[in-house]
This record gives sequence, C-alpha cells and structure tokens, in this order.
Amino acid sequence: MGRYLRKRILISVSILFLILLILFLLLQFMPGSPFNDAKLSEEQVEALRKQYGLDQPVIVQFFKYVGNMLRGDFGVSYSISPNTPITTLLVNRFPITLKIGFASLIFGTVAGVTLGLVTAFFRNRFVKILYSLFTMLGIAIPSYLFAMFFSWFIGYKAELLPLLYDFRSPFVSTVMPVAALSFSVTAVIARFTKSEAEDVMKSDYVMLARCSGLGSGSIMVKYILRNSLIPVITVMAGLLVGLLTGSLVIEKMFSIPGIGGLLTTAIESNDYSVVLALSFVYSALYIVVMLILDLVYCVVDPRVRLGGKPE
Repeated sequence: MGRYLRKRILISVSILFLILLILFLLLQFMPGSPFNDAKLSEEQVEALRKQYGLDQPVIVQFFKYVGNMLRGDFGVSYSISPNTPITTLLVNRFPITLKIGFASLIFGTVAGVTLGLVTAFFRNRFVKILYSLFTMLGIAIPSYLFAMFFSWFIGYKAELLPLLYDFRSPFVSTVMPVAALSFSVTAVIARFTKSEAEDVMKSDYVMLARCSGLGSGSIMVKYILRNSLIPVITVMAGLLVGLLTGSLVIEKMFSIPGIGGLLTTAIESNDYSVVLALSFVYSALYIVVMLILDLVYCVVDPRVRLGGKPE
C-alpha cells in the first residue's frame, strides 16, 4: 500500500508540474495584456511590467512562480484587485464554491442512489417511467436552464427564494443553485446505481440470501446497496470537480461570490496571474480527488490489487 501510494503521489506531482508549465506558457503567449487601461502610457505599462517581473524571460518567470507557489504565494492580482494577494481572493471565495459543490453532490448522490435502487428493486412501471423521464432530462438539459426555470418561477413569480446571493441568508440563497446543479448528478448516479443493482440482484449470493429467508430490507442494505456503491464512488470524483468547474455560469446567474465568478472576471480582464492560479487549483483539485478515489476504491473493493498484484 505504501509503495503504491508513493508511486501515485509522484505521478500526480509530475502531472501537476506539467499542467502548470503548459498553463503558464499558454497565458504568456496569449494576445492582450492585463494593463489595457487606455489612460496608461507606454512608459507606465512598461514600469508595471517591470514591477511585476513580466519583463523577464519566460523560463525565469516560470521557475520564480513555481518557487513562490511552493511557499503558498500565488502572486497578486494585476487588474481585478490590484496588488491584492491571490490567496486572499481564494480564501474569501473558495469556501462558497466548495459549499455549493459539496451540497449539490451530496443531495444529487442521495437522490440518485434512492431512485436507482427503487427502480431496480421494485420494478414498478410508473417508477420506471419516472426514472426514464428524470434521467433523460437531467442528462440532456444543462444546469443553467434549470437555474433559469427556478429563477423565473420560484424566485421571480412566486418570490419564495432570493434571486441573488445574500450574505445575510447564505443557506436560503444557495437552494436554487444547488437544486439546479444537482439535477445532472442525480441522473448520472441513478443510472449507475440502477445498472449495478440489477446485476447484483441476479448474483448467486443474493439468490441464496432470499432462499435463506432473509428479508427484503436486509438484502437491500447488506448486499444490493453496498455492492452498488462501488461504481457510484468511481463516478463521484469526476462529478465533484465537474460541479466546481461547471458552476461558473450558475455563480454568474445568481451573483454568487465564488471562484467561478472570479475566474470569468479574470479572463475578461486578462488578469493572467488570477487565471493561472485558479486553473492550477482546479487541476490540483481534480488530481487530488482522483488520488483519494483510488485509495477509497481499493478499500471498498478488496478484489482490487494494487499495482496488479498483492503486496
């Protein structure tokens, strides 16, 4: 286990370094400048470039950036909030995005597992129609369309929930964003759960449990639910990162002060340092989640052999 963990960490760090290099080069060679203010003269722009070290060779800038990043310094914002440390921007905004992402994942997972198990276990025609309709709509329709629907009917017409994010009532303000983001999660989880549950129900050990007189509830909890969670755990990692990166439009629609809105604003204003830091954070988050998933998957499913053979 230790050797496998060290190998995975080494691979993850190498991938992160490569991603950072590619992001840094792409941003360096993009047209435009973070100092596009028409009021600035060429001398002032050049002075600003020298102040932030942008006049140095690209390779020097890169390794200096890596060294600072290892100390927890992602640089400062150039145009969004001049000279404000990016870590300060992240600390203020990242918890809000994480809260919405995790809430959407948990709510969607619980709803999806429940719908998938009920559909597979009871084999009711009405439940199957509801399952097919819900999963089709959840996968086919983007989350921002659900957000527009909720905003119009629940926020504007019924006036039951606030249309925009309010710091005084953060829980109520995130109900519609979480509901909109969790639709696709519910649909994906339900399909995985139903497919796996149907396979488990046909297995020999489930048939033996039924012949032994074990109740339906015990069979559901001890055998079907536990074994059906393996593919769900696999897909949850990608869904979590997808929620965090895919919430850019949702955050804009509800004026949520998360990192999604910060990233779009940074791209619009050519604030390269903020774009680079947020892109790297997203990449690191994805790799860390996938690393944790590998370890959890090995614990949940004893049949998995680390490195292809037992240690």
